[in-house]
Amino acid sequence: MTYSVSPIGFVRSCFKEKFAIPRQPQLAPAARGVLELVAPFDQPEAIQGLEQVSHVWLLFVFHQALEDKPRLKVRPPRLGGNQSMGVFATRATHRPNGIGQSVVALEKIEPGKLWLSGIDLLDGTPVLDIKPYVPYADQVPGAFNHMAAAAPRLLPVSWSQPALEQAELHAQRLSEPLVALIEQCLAQDPRPAYQTPEPERRYGAKFWDLDVHWHYPTPAEIRILDVVLAND
Repeated sequence: MTYSVSPIGFVRSCFKEKFAIPRQPQLAPAARGVLELVAPFDQPEAIQGLEQVSHVWLLFVFHQALEDKPRLKVRPPRLGGNQSMGVFATRATHRPNGIGQSVVALEKIEPGKLWLSGIDLLDGTPVLDIKPYVPYADQVPGAFNHMAAAAPRLLPVSWSQPALEQAELHAQRLSEPLVALIEQCLAQDPRPAYQTPEPERRYGAKFWDLDVHWHYPTPAEIRILDVVLAND
């Protein structure tokens, strides 16, 4: 038996490419976006009552990671990308039906739009459903996951003076916490865990309409070099 599902909306996100997106929600509180609902869910009736909720679960589609052939085992980034695990023991993007879930903060509501923070969603992500976060049911005392027992280790992030000045100017233009967003995402070290950084190599990622470039002066330190408008 097969089932057909359709998006109820699409996310307009600060993340324009997959590289540097946090690997879990809530790791970068400054990561913000808007869920734009489509008809008929863009009517006020569909979101009545959400003003009483601080967080919601989003069920969505990994629209840039869909595959024709299902994988039984994957290589999670958390394990360095060189150790295989059963797909159902991970939150890897390679899902049998391409479905993901994230709990995100609900910042503001208006008919047809939900303003979100703490997201880990790529721009254009199709959303299949919204469910309110219920603290007494969704928090499980004594729960454990030995593969991911603690949050990722954070690297110190420093700025070149020109890069910081650029970021602050663009933050004003965008009315977004850009400096915090960049620091929170890069501190989690978006490189694959098996990759050893070379000091002279420049890395880059896109946030909103900006290209951010950085390097690793040492393997355990990130320095941001510039923040410039993207060409595309």
